Amino acid sequence: MSLQRRGFSLIELMVTMAILALLASVAVPFAQLTQQRYKETELRDALRKIRSALDAYRQSVKEGRVDSPADSSGYPPSLDVLWQGVADKTKPDASRIYFLRRLPRDPLYPDSAADPASTWGLRSYASPPDAPSAGRDVYDVYSLSPATGLNGIAYREW
Repeated sequence: MSLQRRGFSLIELMVTMAILALLASVAVPFAQLTQQRYKETELRDALRKIRSALDAYRQSVKEGRVDSPADSSGYPPSLDVLWQGVADKTKPDASRIYFLRRLPRDPLYPDSAADPASTWGLRSYASPPDAPSAGRDVYDVYSLSPATGLNGIAYREW
């Protein structure tokens, strides 16, 4: 009766490790790309929600439902007004109008503990589009991330 040796040779183990390393080198960049796409989707969604809420606030001012000074642009003084609500002038019980359930945060902002309002760059109605700056109101928001999206456009310009 002969004694048979069982197991793997060194060459078989090396070939297996090389194949696993090749698969890992393909999987890691794919996972990073998937993560970036997910964050970009979150950013688009957050920008759409905030911008829709800003427009709804402005429309409520035009309709006379929200009190606004005569010399103002009709946009909210801060982002927090959108989720904290404002008094509805047309209702006798002074109920509030809410434009957002909660203020979304910029998914690309590095500090996850920061207040959601502080994660966005603010543009006032009086500032030019090529040099946005904060002012008396919030006309638009943008990401503070210096990175560029998969489409080649900087996140600040979305």
